[in-house]
Amino acid sequence: MRLVAAPAPRLAGDLADRVIVVDPGHQLGNHNFPRKIGRRVPAGGFTKPCNTTGTATDGGYPEATFAWRVARQLRRALIDRGAQVVLTRHSNREDRWGPCVDVRGRAGNAVDADLKISIHGDGSTAPDAHGFHVIAPIDRKPWTHDIFSDSTRLATTARQALDAAGFDRATYVAGGDGLDFRGDLATLNLSDVPTILVELGNMRDSGDAQVMTSADGQAAYAAALVEAVRRYLR
Repeated sequence: MRLVAAPAPRLAGDLADRVIVVDPGHQLGNHNFPRKIGRRVPAGGFTKPCNTTGTATDGGYPEATFAWRVARQLRRALIDRGAQVVLTRHSNREDRWGPCVDVRGRAGNAVDADLKISIHGDGSTAPDAHGFHVIAPIDRKPWTHDIFSDSTRLATTARQALDAAGFDRATYVAGGDGLDFRGDLATLNLSDVPTILVELGNMRDSGDAQVMTSADGQAAYAAALVEAVRRYLR
């Protein structure tokens, strides 16, 4: 069973004065703006396309919608605990696109955020590929050297919270420990604050998809991320 956790108990004020950036991956309308999302933007010493369409379940449920709904629940729960929350996008609509990954990567810098979490779902077609994994930046001067240690601690804390919530670690990521370190993601490379990208499940797996498209599943993911934030900042 992959879903066992109830939402974390409310504890008003325990995140007072904290600033959290929540980045719901992609945008529902990205596929309608191929030229806009295809232009190259800075990604940390190289360039990448502005954004992508994201994946979807075999039934057509978009990653952008999954990320948006989890992010909204996470935002509400963090605000309830006193945090200031900055979202990198403010809609989930077919007539909108972006923002680009460089904007998302720098989103925490100007507001001096305590941390940034980017929310995604994966789209692996490998046999029996299911489960979550947490991506942190590699130690790469001059881009991520200053946030590498804290981002690693945030990643391991998020993994612990998702483990406790009953979610399986990814079966298709090297090492099988639910962690991955990458140097090719602008969302991580351009951040000056501790940051992670969470692939909360594989949307192409029927079991993961059932959880990821359900209200209970989305609430459980959000609750686990709230607990990760609390543990990290504590």
